[in-house]
Amino acid sequence: MLWLLGAGDTLLAMPTPDSDLFDKVVNLCKRRGFVYPSAEIYGGFRSTYDYGPLGSLMLRNVKDAWWRSMVQLRDDVVGLDASILSPPQVWEASGHLANFTDPLVDCTNCKTRHRQDNLDDPDTCPSCGKPGTFTEARAFNLMFRTQAGPVEGAGADVYLRPETAQGMFINFKNIINTTRKKPPFGIAQIGKSFRNEITPGNFVFRTREFEQMELEFFVPPDDADQWYEYWLNERRNWYLDLGIPEDMLMMRPHAEDELSHYSSATADVEFMFPWGWGELEGIANRGDFDLKQHSEHANEKLEFFDQATNERYVPHVIEPAAGATRSMLAFLMAAYDEEVVNDETRAVLRLHAKLAPYKVAVLPLSKKDTLRPLAREVLASLQPHFMTEYDETQAIGRRYRRQDEIGTPLCVTVDFESLEDNAVTIRDRDSMEQVRIPVSDVVDHVRGALAL
Repeated sequence: MLWLLGAGDTLLAMPTPDSDLFDKVVNLCKRRGFVYPSAEIYGGFRSTYDYGPLGSLMLRNVKDAWWRSMVQLRDDVVGLDASILSPPQVWEASGHLANFTDPLVDCTNCKTRHRQDNLDDPDTCPSCGKPGTFTEARAFNLMFRTQAGPVEGAGADVYLRPETAQGMFINFKNIINTTRKKPPFGIAQIGKSFRNEITPGNFVFRTREFEQMELEFFVPPDDADQWYEYWLNERRNWYLDLGIPEDMLMMRPHAEDELSHYSSATADVEFMFPWGWGELEGIANRGDFDLKQHSEHANEKLEFFDQATNERYVPHVIEPAAGATRSMLAFLMAAYDEEVVNDETRAVLRLHAKLAPYKVAVLPLSKKDTLRPLAREVLASLQPHFMTEYDETQAIGRRYRRQDEIGTPLCVTVDFESLEDNAVTIRDRDSMEQVRIPVSDVVDHVRGALAL
């Protein structure tokens, strides 16, 4: 057995990757409406995906859980929604124009393209196996460039942001002035980013368009190390609290030769995907690099004056940066389970209630008109409080299995006896246990069972 050093110096047993899990989850995502290939009726568009009825709900729940943890439950973090398009000056100051590149080589034999730094043998093509067929490496900038305005030209060049961080740095002064926050405080943002990845793949894990959940936490320089350790612990616990098993999660510190030039320390929260460990989030001690760069290029002071100490300084930044779409994929992988019930395989998504697309489903035992009015009444009582689904088609057992497979924690069944006793049956997804509850108590019972 292999052992890896996890967060808090705890030795974690490395789980064995499940090669079948990937296919099962991808199949479920398409079949049940979590994720669709984009532009599928036109043959698809590589590395782009559309989030269906269930996927859009779950992705929103992932982002809401992050926002609640990082902003709503704190008084030292505020939110921002910065623009996607940015002028070249922003990316010149940040270093992206000069440094955000990958070394690219082409095979002259099979015409495939590869990142040189990802090749096991820099002289042999992994696609066709022939040596000595690569072109000279050339720099490939990962940013998407477009034009703004009616006339094309260098003056009209703008870029789609490759990360959400820079919008928070260039708004540092605005937020200091309008919120009266002082270090330590953070700026949080959730939004789309775009990277022209050479080798996207593994479903939604690596795509050219993705969503990030980022925090820039500004601290006095002398306090940076302790805040870095604080955020390492906070971010690891967030994934654990939402149901990812500890043995599927690892905190991997970067080696010195991996660190970005501005970072004094970085660690990745990694998840055991079916293909091996993959990054969900990076936590970096970025120092004062970003504020100083923008201050110099914009000729604008981006610093904080502490009246209590009569000290003026440029804050250091701790950055937890997570992928919303990657996190959703990890939560799906961790939640997927199969078990044999009555000689049949039951597929179930054991999602945390906060992440489940639907919290509760209302299922009349029959679609006869006699049950529909009461079932609709129960549905109407639940909808103001929870995301709820209504389903009256197929046998009740098959409907239970469908709700299990999409992760719905509770099902409320209205049967013919309900017309007599004004009560319903509530079934738990994980245990499959059922309890009889008066209709008047359904909302309170569901709220208590979900513990939201």
